[in-house]
Amino acid sequence: MRIAIVGGGIVGLTTALSLARLGFTPTVYEAVRKPLPLGVGINVLPHAVRELTELGLLDKLLAIGVSIESLVYRMADGCAVWQEGRGLSGGYDWPQVAVHRGHLQMLLLAEVQAALGSEAVRFGHALAGLRLGDRVAQLDFVERESGAPRGTVEADLVIGTDGIHSAVRRQFYPQEGIPKWSGVSLFRGTTVLPRGQVGALMHWTGHSRQKFAGYPISINPENGEILFNWICDLKTAEAGSTPREDWNHSVDRAPLLPRYENWRWPGIDVPSIVAAGGDVFEFPMVDRDPLPRWTHGRVTLAGDAAHPMYPIGSNGATQGILDARSVAFHLATAPDIDEALARYEAERREATSRIVLTNRAHGPDKVLEIAAARAPDPATDLDAVFPMAERAQIAQDYKLIAGFDPVLLRQRRSYTP
Repeated sequence: MRIAIVGGGIVGLTTALSLARLGFTPTVYEAVRKPLPLGVGINVLPHAVRELTELGLLDKLLAIGVSIESLVYRMADGCAVWQEGRGLSGGYDWPQVAVHRGHLQMLLLAEVQAALGSEAVRFGHALAGLRLGDRVAQLDFVERESGAPRGTVEADLVIGTDGIHSAVRRQFYPQEGIPKWSGVSLFRGTTVLPRGQVGALMHWTGHSRQKFAGYPISINPENGEILFNWICDLKTAEAGSTPREDWNHSVDRAPLLPRYENWRWPGIDVPSIVAAGGDVFEFPMVDRDPLPRWTHGRVTLAGDAAHPMYPIGSNGATQGILDARSVAFHLATAPDIDEALARYEAERREATSRIVLTNRAHGPDKVLEIAAARAPDPATDLDAVFPMAERAQIAQDYKLIAGFDPVLLRQRRSYTP
């Protein structure tokens, strides 16, 4: 079976590796000419770490990341709203791992090339056109910068994993337009902290109009220095506004510092962390509406190409990894390609659509919204206006929606046939 995967990011490479482990020989087509470990931190939640473990990557993942032990939500004055164990400390059979996105991508690339050969990932191939036949698809590729032709490929199956601006998705939804912007800008960076300054803890503080999130993503084995990933979320426009075209660029950190001047609590000094960091990059918090259909003939979607979502609840990369494992599993176990794609979409499309819509309603961060609304005065007794049982229910409901309730995850079937 000739399988073309369009997009060589985390989801595309996980799809390729999953298929390779099951005896398939896919080819990945990636638009960039040279792979680089770009990006910032992400969290790989236990249900995705389970999948990477089944691919034999747990030890390598832990070597480049940090096993997260707990999550704490705070109001801007430092008052704790909710805290829970994560990964092994949260009752899971698998850890939660915070890692640099680019380092995870490079790990997956090396594994794919080891399994399938160096030519299994074709760089400098941007999709320019796609034509469907009864049982095959033809893909036209070009060099992205120059537009020079890179050839036409025939495939029995195409899996689009090319992100929120997916060229594959655009073939079937050409009128969809640009992603939907929440009006929130994410200012992201990393800062090197001394040994022991922070633990294996995720910090989520503030509310939807002004938030700070931070967690360690690597620890230097020689000197113990911590690479700390941080995000400052700020409301900069009204929801539905048209985002600028020049996102993902380095910006001046100076305007951020006064906004977070008093955001300090034990172990975390937000102004100092932001001031001491490397480059600061600005991104829009964007998503797209859920689709009524992912699969068109022998073409389907996965990851952000299928279900881009707000980065709330740490589910973006995690859900893409689950897509990758699911589509590979069904291709290996269904009687034919069409049935495999039908089973894959039935399993994953509605499940991820629920997460997209839940994240628009703040997802697990809803505890921060309620706390800010009910206790705007620091003197308010938070327990009196926002009972702990209500907070626990919000956290549990999100785990059920996103598929990482520890009991249900333990019981779920394996994607390894």
